[in-house]
Amino acid sequence: MATITFDTLKFANKLKSAGVLPEQAEAEAEALSEVFEINLKELSTQQDLKLLEASLKRDIAEAKAELIRWVVAVGVLQITLISALIIKLLPG
Repeated sequence: MATITFDTLKFANKLKSAGVLPEQAEAEAEALSEVFEINLKELSTQQDLKLLEASLKRDIAEAKAELIRWVVAVGVLQITLISALIIKLLPG
């Protein structure tokens, strides 16, 4: 989870110095702090992305290996069928 420091006191003081009522400034600072806290729980970190990348690379490698197995199996099957047809159709 990503961490961020949000200075609610500093933010509230800036609002107060801009003419916002103290109660309103403190309430806005607290609400904004809660928004940051809630939204940052869902934020992906670089470590999350690296884990996802490793997982995707592993999945791609497995898919490639499976595809190669299927291609080889189909090739062997074709050779077998063609050989059987040649033996059956040629007089011998």
